Amino acid sequence: MEEHPQANGEVNARPPELSRRRFLGYLLGFSVVATAVGVLTPVVGYLWPPSKATAGESGQVEVGKTTDFPVGQGKVVPVNDKPVIVVNTTQGGLKAYSAICTHLGCIVEWDQPRQFILCPCHDGRFNAVNGAVISGPPPAPLPALPVTVEGDTVYVTSGPA
Repeated sequence: MEEHPQANGEVNARPPELSRRRFLGYLLGFSVVATAVGVLTPVVGYLWPPSKATAGESGQVEVGKTTDFPVGQGKVVPVNDKPVIVVNTTQGGLKAYSAICTHLGCIVEWDQPRQFILCPCHDGRFNAVNGAVISGPPPAPLPALPVTVEGDTVYVTSGPA
């Protein structure tokens, strides 16, 4: 603290007062800096994305037990942070496909009553046995992923994207 002498010779230990003009200058400076940081942070994040660990980006990933996938049912599960649909069909057994629709990237789901894979965004329909397009706007079939069953554990193999 700065000491200020008074007229009668006493010393007053008060801090200097902050003028309104100086306060508004600080406030304006803070606002400019905060705005710049808010604008630049996503730009820097886009230009230098965080690096991901390479371990686990490919290979077998456990998605459940055989009892989790009864015949005639399907389920979307995560595999290496990507959605995968695993279906157990009466004709083809356990199958796995990318759960990302080839039309606009929506996540597909299993249509239990009609026994096919459905994209809810634009009514795209896929065959559960081979991933082929049945109807709708998708331009290509769903990419298939290898499924392995060891004992009663179901694994899906995926490679790096």
